Amino acid sequence: MASRASAGVLMYRRRASGVEVFLVHPGGPFWVRKDAGAWSIPKGEIEAGEQPLAAAQREFAEETGSAVSGEFVGLGTVRMRSGKVVHAWALEGDIDAASIHSNVFTLEWPPRSGRQQEYPEADRAAWFPIAEARHRILAGQAPFLDALTGLLGTRSTRDEGQGNESEGISRDE
Repeated sequence: MASRASAGVLMYRRRASGVEVFLVHPGGPFWVRKDAGAWSIPKGEIEAGEQPLAAAQREFAEETGSAVSGEFVGLGTVRMRSGKVVHAWALEGDIDAASIHSNVFTLEWPPRSGRQQEYPEADRAAWFPIAEARHRILAGQAPFLDALTGLLGTRSTRDEGQGNESEGISRDE
């Protein structure tokens, strides 16, 4: 897998009010005061020799403390402004957003201070209705919301969870 590639899982759940998606807020001093346009699907770098779906599952666990399994449906890829390519899969599920436990990273903060500090990769998580998620998610990841909406809009109730392909959405194994 080329460097500069990431993979992630867009978990969703159905509620009486509609579909909600699970997003995480990045940790660290750069993101602390940012909200709109800052949230992300749980995702991270694909390691050398790693399959993208395996990376997506590993990253979800690292950023939330919860392993995921089930029927993953490919949502395609997007190229971020940074040039990084992000692969994503949809998964219907549920997780307690208030109880996530994320891995940490080390960063010199403040810059050039010589002080190394640890920050969580994701400092919080939440469930959002699709319309609110569009406001919160990083702009480059919004196409994943569109793909999910299309996927859920084209599948009948009886087909859900059967692994049928929907127009415009390819299933990645």
